[in-house]
Amino acid sequence: MTSQSPNSPRRMTREEMQNLTLWVADKLLESLKGKIRLERTPDTLQLIEERFKLLCQHTNINLPEPLHTRLYEEVLNELVGFGPIEPLLQDDSITEVMINGPHQVYVEREGKVTLAEARFLNDDHVMRTIHKIIEPLGRQVNRANPRVDARLPDGSRVNAIIPPCAIDGPSMTIRKFSKERLTVEDLINFGTLTEEMAQFLRACVVSRLNILIAGGTGSGKTTLLNVLSGFIPGDERIVTIEDAAELQLDQEHVVRLETAAAEPDGTGRVTIRDLVINSLRMRPERIIVGECRGGEALDMLQAMNTGHDGSLTTVHANTPRDTLSRLETLVLMAGMDLPLTVVRKQIVSAIDLIVQQARLRDGSRKITHITEVQGLEGDTVVMQHIFRFEEQGEEDGKVVGRLKPVGIRPSFTDRLAMHGFNLPPTMFMDTDKAAAAPSNRRGRGGRG
Repeated sequence: MTSQSPNSPRRMTREEMQNLTLWVADKLLESLKGKIRLERTPDTLQLIEERFKLLCQHTNINLPEPLHTRLYEEVLNELVGFGPIEPLLQDDSITEVMINGPHQVYVEREGKVTLAEARFLNDDHVMRTIHKIIEPLGRQVNRANPRVDARLPDGSRVNAIIPPCAIDGPSMTIRKFSKERLTVEDLINFGTLTEEMAQFLRACVVSRLNILIAGGTGSGKTTLLNVLSGFIPGDERIVTIEDAAELQLDQEHVVRLETAAAEPDGTGRVTIRDLVINSLRMRPERIIVGECRGGEALDMLQAMNTGHDGSLTTVHANTPRDTLSRLETLVLMAGMDLPLTVVRKQIVSAIDLIVQQARLRDGSRKITHITEVQGLEGDTVVMQHIFRFEEQGEEDGKVVGRLKPVGIRPSFTDRLAMHGFNLPPTMFMDTDKAAAAPSNRRGRGGRG
C-alpha cells in the first residue's frame, strides 16, 4: 500500500475503492492500536468515526457524499467486522458464504447458491480476513498447516484452506448460524418433520435412547442435533464435543469441549477421539458429539454400551443402511483389528435410532426416515422404518411429498412407557392408507 492516499473526484473502480479502504483502515488501525478493543460498541464506533474524519481532512480525501459514506462503511467492516463479507454475514436470509479465492464469493439463500457482488482485492486481503477469524481462537494457518476449522463469535462454522492446497487462492466456507436458535416448532413449520414425529423424538431423547443423526453436507444435521439436545432434561450433566463449538444448549449443567490444532512444533493436538475418551472421566450423563468422522466412532459406541445411554451424534451418510456401513468404516478407522461381526454387534447394541435428514433438490430439508435398529440376524443388521418421507412429485419447482408413519410400532415402546410416554397407537398408523383400504364386508354378494 502506498504512503500517499488516493484522491480523485472521478468515478472510482472497485479495485481503487478497495485499495483506498485498506489504506485508510491500516492508518486508523495504526492510530488506534493499544487504545481500544476493536469491537462494535458505541464508544469504539464513535472514536473510529472521529479518527476517520480527521484522517480524511489531513490527507485531503475528497469524495462525493455517497462514496464517502461507502468508504466509511467499508473501513468500518475492515476494522470491526470481516471485510467485504461482513454485509453477507449480517444478512439473515443468507445461510452460507463460500469464498473461492479473492474474486468469487457465492452465497446460499433458501437452498439456492448464487454469485454475490462482494469481492476481495487480492489473496492477501482474503488472508487478512482469515487471520482475523482464527487468531482470537489461538489457531494458525500457513504453508505448513494450510487448512483450519474455526468459528465466528456467533458460533457460525468456518473452514479455510490456503495455497498450496487451494490452487486458485485462499478459500473459505462459512456455515452461518441463525441469530435466533431454531426450535422444534420452527422445523415443523418448515416442513422438516411433523408434530407426531417431534413428539416421538422427544420421547426417545427423554427416555435415553441412543440416537444417530445422518445426512449429507448441508442437510441440517447440526440444526437437528441442537433441537433434539434441547429435549434433554435440565437436571442431567451434558458434555458436548465438537471440532468448532456450534451447539447452543439452554441447559445449565453443560461442559463444552472443542478440539485443538497442533502447535508449530507438532505438539498440543487434541482430537475428537481424545475428547471422547476424556469425557468418560467427567461423569457425563449425556455425551453429544458434533460429528463422528473417524476412530472416535468406536469410543462413542463403547460409551453408549457402558452406561452412557441417551447420547447423540451425527455422521455423513445418505440412507439409514448407508449410515450403518459408514459407521462400520469409521470404527475400523480406530486401528483395532476387529472382525466385522464384532463391529456390527457393537453397533446394534449401542444405536437405538437413526434419524435420516436430507436436503432435497429444491433446497428444502426434511427428515426422510426415522429408523429403529432392531438387532442382528446372522451377519445382517435388522432395521425397521417408523416414519418416512414419501415423495409425490413436483409443483412450481417445489418437491411435494408426505411425512408419514409406516404403520409399525417400535419395539422399544415399553421403554418409552417406563419414562411416562404412553404414545397412542394412532401415532404410528398411516391414516390415509387406512382410509383408502376397502371395508371388510361380510360376504361378497352384497347380502349379509
